[in-house]
Amino acid sequence: MAGVSEHRASISPFAGSVVGVDEREGDLGPAVHMVAVVAVLGTFPALSGLDLTVPRGHVCVLKGPNGAGKTTVLRVAAGLVPALRGTVTVLGSNVRADRRSVRRHLGYLGHATGLYADLSVEQNVRFAVRAAGSGTGQAIDSSLTRLGLDGRLRDLPVAHLSAGQRRRVALASLLAREVPLWLLDEPHAALDPDGRDLLDELVREAVGCGTTVLIASHDTERTARLADSVVHVQGGRAVDTTRVEHGDSDVE
Repeated sequence: MAGVSEHRASISPFAGSVVGVDEREGDLGPAVHMVAVVAVLGTFPALSGLDLTVPRGHVCVLKGPNGAGKTTVLRVAAGLVPALRGTVTVLGSNVRADRRSVRRHLGYLGHATGLYADLSVEQNVRFAVRAAGSGTGQAIDSSLTRLGLDGRLRDLPVAHLSAGQRRRVALASLLAREVPLWLLDEPHAALDPDGRDLLDELVREAVGCGTTVLIASHDTERTARLADSVVHVQGGRAVDTTRVEHGDSDVE
């Protein structure tokens, strides 16, 4: 998308430090902590005793085959799917006790963008910020510019956008909310090469400001370059964790 690269060096959508649910009280435990988590979709045991710990300010990548439970991990952490058993603590909050408690402090990007086709690009981002109760007008403007959605695209109804442009709008909505936890499900999907590179930059910048990022992805070659750890999910369990040295993309 023309004009995106010229904005990258000069505009940062991250303003100040990121504050989570409990950081004001000095609790700096893991951003995500799951112990023996069981979750069922219909009658299917999507998670069958999963353990996962993601330190704050880290990038954790979930890899595994289709149906392994990667998306369910994200949705349980976001409070969108209930855990039947186990411990789910997100940003210091007990998600099993109150699944709504952390939602305004995290951003979830799923396969569906969740956009309103009849609203413009800007209206969609403003609605997401207002509905979540987090983010500022300045953050909205910066996010739209950073994602290459300013100019004529800003007022264009989402119905007229390509799949890649809609993905950018969803990312702008996440960015504008300035939350301390990102939950990303196949985030590079539908993006062109420039968009994928920009997403990687945004993840690195967010982590540099204290954000934690949990990614479910099949593109382990790309995401390994971002990761502090790669967790192999299989059969609803975390079967292996690989620590990644920054700059080392050789993850099995």
